[in-house]
Amino acid sequence: MLQLLEKVPVPQIGQFLHKVVDGICARAHPRFQDYGSIWTLTEWLEILEHSTRFIENAVGKNVPEDEITQELEQLSKNHQDAIMKCIKGRKEEIRRALVERITAMSSAQLLDFDWQLKLALSSDKISALQMPLVNLDLDVRENNEIEPISIEMNKEELQSLISSLEAANKVVLQLK
Repeated sequence: MLQLLEKVPVPQIGQFLHKVVDGICARAHPRFQDYGSIWTLTEWLEILEHSTRFIENAVGKNVPEDEITQELEQLSKNHQDAIMKCIKGRKEEIRRALVERITAMSSAQLLDFDWQLKLALSSDKISALQMPLVNLDLDVRENNEIEPISIEMNKEELQSLISSLEAANKVVLQLK
C-alpha cells in the first residue's frame, strides 16, 4: 500500500513523512486538506494508516536498514531515500514516543483496581481494638491466566505498600 507514496512529488515527500512522525509523537498529524489534491479520501486514510504503521514497526522493532530498503523496493529511489532519511533522523524521537505510549497503557492497566475498606469484627478483642484493615484484591496475569490474590493489610503495611509503589513509579518515570 506504500505505493501510494509515489503520488507525492519528491520535494513534498519529506514534509509529509515528518508530519506522519509528528502524529506518532502526539503532535499535529498531516491534514487531508494539504494533500487532497494528491489522494482521494479513501487513499488518504490508507496511506496515513500504512505509513504510520510502517514507521512505527521499523523503529519499534529496530528493523535493520537493509530490510527497510527491501520493503520499499517498489518505490522510486528518491522516495526510498526520503523515507530512510526521515526514519534515521527522527528514530530516537519516535522510539521515545512509542515507549511513552506503552508506559501510559501499562500505567492505566496498573491503576485499574477495586478496593474495599473493612473493619475487623471477627472477635470481641479485635472489634474492641477497632483497627482498620484494607483488603486488597488483585488479579495477577501470568502466562495469560488471571489469578486472584487477596491481601489484608493494617495501616502501617498499607503505608509501606504505597511508599513502595511511589518509589517504583519514580523509577518508571526516570526510564522514560
